[in-house]
Amino acid sequence: MKLKAKYFDVDVSEPIVMMHDDDCKEIGVQENDRVRLEAKGTATALVSMSDTVVERGTIMIPAKTMTVTGAKDGSLISVVFAPAPESVRSIRKKMDGEVLSKDEIFSIVRDILDTKLSKIEISAWLTSLYINGMCIEEIADFATAMVDTGERIVFDRKPVYDFHSMGGVPGNKVTPIVVSIVAAAGLMLPKTSSRAISSACGTSDFIETFCDVALSAERLKDVAESTGGALAWGGAINLAPVDDMVIKIEHPLGINPRAQMLASILSKKLAIGADYLLIDIPMGVGTKVPDIESARAYARDFMDLGDKLGMHVECAITYADQPVGSAVGPNLEARESIRILEGKAHPTSVAEKACELAGIILEMGGISNGNVKAKEILNSGAALKKFKEIVEAQGGSRDLKSEDLKPGQFMAELRSPKSGYVHGIKNKDIVAVAKAAGSPNDKGAGLLLFRKKGQRVESGDVLMEIYAENEAKLQRAVNLAERYQPVDIQGMLIRRVSVPNIK
Repeated sequence: MKLKAKYFDVDVSEPIVMMHDDDCKEIGVQENDRVRLEAKGTATALVSMSDTVVERGTIMIPAKTMTVTGAKDGSLISVVFAPAPESVRSIRKKMDGEVLSKDEIFSIVRDILDTKLSKIEISAWLTSLYINGMCIEEIADFATAMVDTGERIVFDRKPVYDFHSMGGVPGNKVTPIVVSIVAAAGLMLPKTSSRAISSACGTSDFIETFCDVALSAERLKDVAESTGGALAWGGAINLAPVDDMVIKIEHPLGINPRAQMLASILSKKLAIGADYLLIDIPMGVGTKVPDIESARAYARDFMDLGDKLGMHVECAITYADQPVGSAVGPNLEARESIRILEGKAHPTSVAEKACELAGIILEMGGISNGNVKAKEILNSGAALKKFKEIVEAQGGSRDLKSEDLKPGQFMAELRSPKSGYVHGIKNKDIVAVAKAAGSPNDKGAGLLLFRKKGQRVESGDVLMEIYAENEAKLQRAVNLAERYQPVDIQGMLIRRVSVPNIK
């Protein structure tokens, strides 16, 4: 069928065309079926039907698809039914709990990249992974397929060390410290990190407050090989691009399939040619990994996958019942992290975790007593010197100081309503308050915790300071904090039990 092409001024995330109901009946397509468009070029798009928005004999085409076909506004374009990709059958197989072959998995990943699969079909894929999972062989093939459909970085300097945190705990600001210690010891660690998806602040969100994180693959290679370290945003490099596409669909579903997460992490590390990888598994209430059994299961999977992918993987299960350190939010986290490198007063939990992680990587590199060596490098100032070298190589100031990072100008205190002890801190509520204040988009937004688990609190003591860049967001965060009470205060007496008086 020949239809008149009409430019459709809308930005869409997948190829969609709009056709009149009667034209759809004549071609034999329904809502969300596919059609092939042919003019100078060829494109496949999903159908949206209407008998009011679009006239009969006309097809409305968005700009990207119009460009691919080479059609002009008002010109005639050939429109015919197009069958679903073969990968849809593979998705149905996984929905039935079957094991997929390497070719079937690669076909799904390739079709996601080429936007041949609709969001509904990708959602079905993710749901099938969430319900039925994947065996280790499938996950390894999944990770390899995501790498093969993206860019790889091949370093001349070897070996390549890397680490990754599974996340789920607020304030996990150890990356600049770990990278600086490891690089100062003579090893190379080109760290790529993510921005916040559901958290209050991703690693790249606070690192970009003091240097450029959007490095190209070539620049990342130059920075890492010249300084021994890098602090880059993975989203700026075309590493495993399908992973980023899937995450956008995964987020509104509110699911994070285990197989997808494992393949996602390993694919990014495989793409930079990591020879040695340390996985930080934060474990605690309110995190992705609630208990030690779950943590050990993840560790086994990561190490098994590493074996299959030719990568030496070790895991560190870390404490995550409460935020790491005191600061949550971009400028506040950056300031706290740099203060530790400067040797100034700081929360011991951040420095301890950073040195433990860095120590494991040093031992992977053949340096004995890694934790002791990591502390020596940190306390000597060598890590700070290396940090400034990396920052300068990424376009930041070598004269950077922690005091340069300022919190938002609007601040409010959350005080304890009673005396007692901090029984617990609710990670998810801390994240919600920081996000309400504007984090991570507003770099000055966030909060500072002044009491941690087990500490004594008197009525009226300041539990936290909340910062924002405008009054409206501050008030919104304060209202949320007062409603949630993320710092749980309890007395030593849980309940009095007594015998009723007998007359």
